[in-house]
Amino acid sequence: MQNKGLIKLFAIIFSLVCLYQLSFTWVAKDVEKDAVIYAESNSADKNAGGLKILERQYLDSVANLPALNLGFTNFTYNVVKEKEINLGLDLKGGINATLEVSVRDILQGLSNNSKNPVFNEALVNATKAEKNSDKDYIDLFLNAFQEASKGTVKLSDPTIFGNKSLKEKINFKMSDDEVIPILKEEVKGSINTAFEVLRNRIDRFGVTQPNIQQEGESGRIIIELPGAKDIDRVRKLLQSTAELQFWEVYTNQDLAQFFVSANTTLAEIVKTEEDTKTTDETTTATDDIDDLLGEVKDSINIEANNPLFSKLFVRFPQSQNDISSILASANVKDTAVINDYLTKKEVRSLLPAEMKYAKFAWDVKPLKDSKIINLYALKSNREDKAPIQGDVISDASQVFDQLGANPEVSMTMNSVGTKQWAKMTTANVGKFVAVVLDDYVYSAPRVNDAITTGRTSISGQFSIDEAQDLANALKSGKLPAAARIIQSDVVGPSLGQEAINSGTSSFILALLIVLAWMIFYYGKAGVFSDIALAINILFIFGVLAAFGAVLTLPGIAGIVLTIGMSVDANVLIYERIKEEMAKGKGMKESINDGFSGALSSIIDANITTLLTGIILYIFGTGPVKGFATTLIIGILTSLFSAIFITRLLIEWYTNKGNKLTFNTAITRGWFQDIRINFLQKRKIAYIISGSVLILGIGSLFTNGLNYGVDFKGGRTYTVRFENKINASEVASSLKEQFGSSPEVKTFGSANQLKITTKYKIDDDGITVDDEIQNLLYKGVKSYLPESITYEKFKGADNEMNIGIMHSIKVGPTIADDIKQAAFWAIIGSLIVVFLYILIRFKKWQYSLGAVTAVFHDVLIVLAVFSIFQNLLPFDMEIGQSFIAAILTVVGYSLNDTVVIFDRIREFTEKHTSWPFNRVVDAALSSTLGRTINTSATTLIVLLAIFIFGGDSIKGFMFALIIGVIVGTYSSLFIASPIMYDTTVKLDKKNKK
Repeated sequence: MQNKGLIKLFAIIFSLVCLYQLSFTWVAKDVEKDAVIYAESNSADKNAGGLKILERQYLDSVANLPALNLGFTNFTYNVVKEKEINLGLDLKGGINATLEVSVRDILQGLSNNSKNPVFNEALVNATKAEKNSDKDYIDLFLNAFQEASKGTVKLSDPTIFGNKSLKEKINFKMSDDEVIPILKEEVKGSINTAFEVLRNRIDRFGVTQPNIQQEGESGRIIIELPGAKDIDRVRKLLQSTAELQFWEVYTNQDLAQFFVSANTTLAEIVKTEEDTKTTDETTTATDDIDDLLGEVKDSINIEANNPLFSKLFVRFPQSQNDISSILASANVKDTAVINDYLTKKEVRSLLPAEMKYAKFAWDVKPLKDSKIINLYALKSNREDKAPIQGDVISDASQVFDQLGANPEVSMTMNSVGTKQWAKMTTANVGKFVAVVLDDYVYSAPRVNDAITTGRTSISGQFSIDEAQDLANALKSGKLPAAARIIQSDVVGPSLGQEAINSGTSSFILALLIVLAWMIFYYGKAGVFSDIALAINILFIFGVLAAFGAVLTLPGIAGIVLTIGMSVDANVLIYERIKEEMAKGKGMKESINDGFSGALSSIIDANITTLLTGIILYIFGTGPVKGFATTLIIGILTSLFSAIFITRLLIEWYTNKGNKLTFNTAITRGWFQDIRINFLQKRKIAYIISGSVLILGIGSLFTNGLNYGVDFKGGRTYTVRFENKINASEVASSLKEQFGSSPEVKTFGSANQLKITTKYKIDDDGITVDDEIQNLLYKGVKSYLPESITYEKFKGADNEMNIGIMHSIKVGPTIADDIKQAAFWAIIGSLIVVFLYILIRFKKWQYSLGAVTAVFHDVLIVLAVFSIFQNLLPFDMEIGQSFIAAILTVVGYSLNDTVVIFDRIREFTEKHTSWPFNRVVDAALSSTLGRTINTSATTLIVLLAIFIFGGDSIKGFMFALIIGVIVGTYSSLFIASPIMYDTTVKLDKKNKK
């Protein structure tokens, strides 16, 4: 082997670098173990919540102390933690979310909330079109505007974008073609601003190794926060626009008469509506029923006579001291009805002329330990523009009030804000001013003195976290438009730990099986393969740590798969060496020729899988991308370790005069001198495959596939109970809450359910997630222990480990995008493979054989999932992970096929006198040992993960198992026979 010294040096340096990168992970884990020991030794009651607090206190105390001493430099725990290997959500818990900045809101803002009917019609039509299109919203809007305007109105119209705000860029004389690039630039700038604002908020949130990236210019932003436990807090932080406003307010004295008049008017409206609904049947009720229902009728009459006052407690002032910015109070559940009452035209018309722009707003949260919330009235105006906006805030921080008891937010204003605040507070001494954020009132205190320093504070019923988040949002700035979560994946920390345990155990078991098999089959040569394999694993984890790549549960599966491929490379080499030795060559010559002869097959096989991995990385997201990352890294490192590390070890051993047989006493002679006429059996194979495919296609048309929320949109919750639970009973209970029965099925153990619903999936409101979780809790409450409150149920972060363990949300728009991406990923991989094999083998018949075999394998895997979706005791949903499995099957099947094709090409060149059918049969027979050996090893590895891995990847692993079995079969009985038949047919045609 040439450049042996250079390869040794590289291997040593690379190994040391990998050990250095992984040392941070080991040290971080040691410090965290010390934190657990500290918490357990200092906790009196061993309460889970208390233990976590003590662990956090310990880690905070050592955060800036040296944790790793390398002699020439020190690393603190904080630095070590940042450099440790990144664990994905499925291993660590946390949230992965795709946010979409509302381009519609941006356009409305740029138009100053234009009332132009053509403009608003275009917005409505673009919003409808967006649900069934993959185009950007701005392009849909521009198309809709042209259709609605028909040339009668231009984008530069003064009532649309030719306004004062954009006067420096757009004037009314400009054509639509001139305005369009300016609009696109403005939208792009707003999305970039939103990205920066969100990144600033996340950086201050306090999780380690957060990830945020922008998805092109679509307005979508992908955020990953591993280890984040307070999911509600994260949602609010991400979706809050943080639009801070300071308003003057009306008092309860100002609006007392309005409420009296409103109640009277509403009573008349209600009476009219009731009269309309009354039928003749109502008057035929008997006196007995009247007596029985008298009490109910009385309560209904009270509500009918006082529709507003029956729900809203108005604070009528009895003295000067009773005058307040708080107008009234109500139960939280009644606020929607009250809002509807107060926005009715008949009610708004009762406001005095000077109050006609009054804007009603609620407190940000109910009063402490109650469901009562207060109502205010802001002194708004025609433009609904506050006198002071949040852009005047230069700094904000969480502090405590003068008593040091209650958290609040201290704000500092810039020079412009200082002047505006001084003017506003001077004009309102003795009156009230409201601090409003995102249309909710945080506080509305009386102004005792003018404030000229530019400093003020927001006080209220804050927790420390809430005050910190508010200060964070104000400091980061407001979002230019609303950002809504259109896709989210939330994993509870306990489920993450379970995934680590199952993933680690299955990985170790699979590794031990492979190591033992190689020694059993190849003897001492197997030991060298095992050493190379161990070094390969070091390389994979070292590269993952060095580049900050994320390790996920599918990623662990990817590593195990690459272990199988690394073994495959060694098997190819060893089988070649045995062939050369059988020809009577010496040990050194056989080793040299064996490595050289196998190199072409190894590179071809790995490149096809590598191309598949790259396509998967481009089109995949989240865990799928994690799988692709480890697959790509594993392929590259396994190539190096199999070709170079194994050879260095074998040559070192043989150069010392030792002999290698590349087998053991038991395996000597296995798969040697096999002669099978595969082509004679091809018609039988065609019939078998055709029959299975017809059955599968029939099932696909009748049963279809069980699409997950990735592809159909909706919300999925994995909920764990204390005892075994009946899915049908829970479905019936949830139907009462959701109106329609959600999909409920056992997931993994008998006390765990997977609940899927499309309820309100199109609703963009920030509070919808809370509403649905609340309905879910009410529906399953009777099956939970009494100690499990709603708060405990939401996070399953309790000693009993009961509640929502995992949740996924996928909006309908992004579900369509995921389906399209999956389709193009599969089509793209087939095209790339076809072209690669065409270039490599220079005959389209080889490409056709390979692609036909791959297509055959994909269809059979789909057929199996269609036929057995309701029969097997594990989840068989079709989602992104399944697509990853399909593409892996594509890569594996090609790996097998390419190795065989490589041998066919070699035999064609070597045995020119042989007929082509003999060449093909001989090539298939000579590679059969390698095919069975590799497939069996890979299958055993996959079965270990399938049996001992987590519930979440059972369907993924099952698809791979079926794929490996079918891929092995197709490489022998489909790919080569198809290639043979088309070649022979073409030869006959040419001879004519």
